[in-house]
Order: sequence, then C-alpha cells, then structure tokens
Amino acid sequence: MKVVSSYPDGMFNWVDLSTPDMEGAKAFYTNLFGWDARDRTTNQDTIYTMFSLEGQTVAGMSPAQSEESPAFWASYVKHSDVDAATQRATEAGGEVIMPPMDVMSEGRMAFIKDAAGAAFGVWQPKNHIGAALVNTPGALVWNELQTQNPTIASKFYEDVFGWQTTADDTGYMMIQNGERVQAAMIDMSTDHPDMPPHWAVYFMVADIKASTDKVEQLGGKVLAPNIDAGEMGAFSMAQDPQGGMFVIMEFKGEVDSPP
Repeated sequence: MKVVSSYPDGMFNWVDLSTPDMEGAKAFYTNLFGWDARDRTTNQDTIYTMFSLEGQTVAGMSPAQSEESPAFWASYVKHSDVDAATQRATEAGGEVIMPPMDVMSEGRMAFIKDAAGAAFGVWQPKNHIGAALVNTPGALVWNELQTQNPTIASKFYEDVFGWQTTADDTGYMMIQNGERVQAAMIDMSTDHPDMPPHWAVYFMVADIKASTDKVEQLGGKVLAPNIDAGEMGAFSMAQDPQGGMFVIMEFKGEVDSPP
C-alpha cells in the first residue's frame, strides 16, 4: 500500500464525484474498485460519502445540485493557504466558482475555473489531508488536464502554483510540481475542439481488460477500451451509469512513491 500522511503545496491530493444518484454511484464504484463507503453529514446538512480502501481514504462523493446536473469527477490541489491561492488564480485570469469556505473541522476549500475554462478545487487540510492511499490498484494515480488552450493553461498554473510544463516527443505535456512530475496536459484543440476543458481523473487497476469488462457489467459505458500506452501500460476511458467520466489504467512497472 502507498499510504500518504501529508502533501506538499501544489500537489493533487483529493478527488470527489458529484452525482445526481448517490446510491447508484455508490453501488457502481464499491463493486468496481472494492471501495468501502461511509456517509457523513456536512455543515450544510447534506450527505458526503467517503470512499476507502484497506481502511485508507481514496475519494469522496457528494450530491449534485439537482437531478438534472451532470455527474463529474473533480480534482483538488493541496495548498496551505487557500485564500492566497484563490487570489492568485483571480489575478491570473481564473474565475472563482466557490470562494474559500471552511468545511467543518476537515479543512478549507475553494473551487476555481482556470483561465482556459477547466474547473478544479483547492484544498487546505485540517483534519482531512486528502487521499491517504494513492498509486495502487483501486486508488488515484494520475490527473490530466484536457484543454483547447494549453499555452494559457500552462501560464495560469505556473502563476498560481509554480508548476512547470514540458512537452515530450509526442506532444504530451508533463506537469511538474517542484521535483515531482504529478500530472499532464493534452491539447484537445485539433481532435476535440468542442469538448469542455476539464481535469480527468485516473484510477489504477491491476488488470485493464478485466476492469474494463467489469465497468460494462456494472452498467457503465466504456468510451475507449484498452488503449495501449506503450511503456506506460494501457488504459480505458469510461463512464459510470450516472454519466461521470473517469479513466482506469494498468501501469507497467512501478509508479513513483507518494510524497
């Protein structure tokens, strides 16, 4: 198990699902990944579900604002001063969707749209550090920005978090936070110019073919099955029964250790 006790500033540390059908999504993900689910009541009198694996938190889930609201996975970046990060995001051309707010004794958060239109959260931990288990089957392993404006997005995240972006020979852009490569970016302007920009979440699996088949068995959809990623492994793009999009990936070899 790859257990995390704390995260440096600028590192993705949490993902959660907003969905119009909490019970349906709970059944899907607990069966797909072997997660346990525990419901909690928030300070806004809504239910927030904590998913865990082997006793360690891996992700969360909250109800959508309405039954018509689409399901989506959100990614959160850890920062020790969410108010300062939000201010920098505004100055860098971002839009504050949800201003900084306390979440009981768990932490403080804000939700922001970057200068190119992709939404993400900023999480300042108190009692809740974020995911306590990562980079292992059934847990978060990667975050990927899919955007039509990589130049604008790169500048935005550099200004807000100090991230550095470098493209490889294929044009895939790796995002580095300090000494650690923690995420990536894809230019969608040519192949998918109308796709809304967003942060995609990747969950690690031990067997990509078996997990891809299980997505469909549980009522989900496989949008792109078993794509060969060369020396990295293979992945499938999927959608849960409520419409939430995510990626599952089987890695070849070891992923790097958590912070």
